[in-house]
Amino acid sequence: MTVAPGTLVLAGTPIGDIADAPPRLAEELAGADVIAAEDTRRLRRLTQALGVTPKGRVVSYFEGNESARTPELVDHLLGGARVLLVTDAGMPSVSDPGYRLVAAAVEKDVRVTAVPGPSAVLTALALSGLPVDRFCFEGFLPRKAGSGCPGCARSPRSAAPSCTSRPRTGSTTPSPRWPRCSAPTGAPPSAAS
Repeated sequence: MTVAPGTLVLAGTPIGDIADAPPRLAEELAGADVIAAEDTRRLRRLTQALGVTPKGRVVSYFEGNESARTPELVDHLLGGARVLLVTDAGMPSVSDPGYRLVAAAVEKDVRVTAVPGPSAVLTALALSGLPVDRFCFEGFLPRKAGSGCPGCARSPRSAAPSCTSRPRTGSTTPSPRWPRCSAPTGAPPSAAS
């Protein structure tokens, strides 16, 4: 007997205010066969705040184990499981773990869906007052100054010009642990970092 593949669900989680959680998030947390969480402690706080008791197995899925854990999760999906991917805040895959799992699931013809939720970059852009008809998101600032920050001429990930070399709003995510950008100023006026 052939088992139909399961479903991978990317769950957008609240950024700050738990009241922003959609009702479907609680349903998915309660019903998933496997919950892959970026931080299991934060997941526990989220489920407690939503009054949910997960029935499924909870596993960690973060930058440090994403490559190794992906095949295990794909096996669960191919066995018919409903796998819920939850990151700390916002949408999985957007500067958070998830891309590898989504790509592997798509490659195996596993259904991928989402619980729509917040995205920090879209929220920031919408509230910024900057033009958002065209924008470029460069993710987190690099760990080393001068290695692809918004003021640099080229992105380290490709030979294509970075956000700031074209007329569009650019966005990066700063971190207090990383050094400030040392690139020269002079980015186009529509670029934001």
